Amino acid sequence: MDLRHLRCFIAVAEELHFARAAERLHIEQSPLSRAIKELEEDLGVRLFDRTTRSTRLTRAGQVFQEHVPRVFSALEQASNSIRAVAAGYQDQLRVALSDGITPPRLSALLAQCRQDDPDIEIRLFEIPLSQQIRGLNDELYDVGFAQSADVGDGIVAEAAWSDPLVVVMPAQFPTALTRSLQTSFWPFGMVAIHSSRAASAWSRVVASQMP
Repeated sequence: MDLRHLRCFIAVAEELHFARAAERLHIEQSPLSRAIKELEEDLGVRLFDRTTRSTRLTRAGQVFQEHVPRVFSALEQASNSIRAVAAGYQDQLRVALSDGITPPRLSALLAQCRQDDPDIEIRLFEIPLSQQIRGLNDELYDVGFAQSADVGDGIVAEAAWSDPLVVVMPAQFPTALTRSLQTSFWPFGMVAIHSSRAASAWSRVVASQMP
């Protein structure tokens, strides 16, 4: 088993179509099929159920798919660590970001970290929360930011900051409705966003004031 086999597996597992996977890898379908067969023989299990009409993962293939990306993540981070040392950094802080975490406070926090520890390289990874939790458990990341405290056992979740939720609407929106805002009015094109992003031409109502 080598990285070529793993790349072929990931392509087929995600495409669930050998022709598309071969096109994605820029190879012919025959060597792709051969690589999958070699991988299955090496593991001693079938990874795919393949018919003339469809390709699907077996249960063993599904489990394997959960683990293979971690191999590439570990290799990528090992390469990044070597480059960081070559660039003069003493260490790395690997920060995982999930749930669209990009508020100004995070930028300020990272800037302060760089100022306090200029010899530490900070690397950011935008990933789904489920992948962040797995990565923290597997020590692929040092710290993570998300909007959920539901992280399971083995990880400590603490509030880093809190921001008010706001509702924004056109300035021409009826004043009487802004005074007695109800959730039934939401279909009228309102959206909840971070207050720092609300344009000055839009009126804002703090969501906590809603009954």
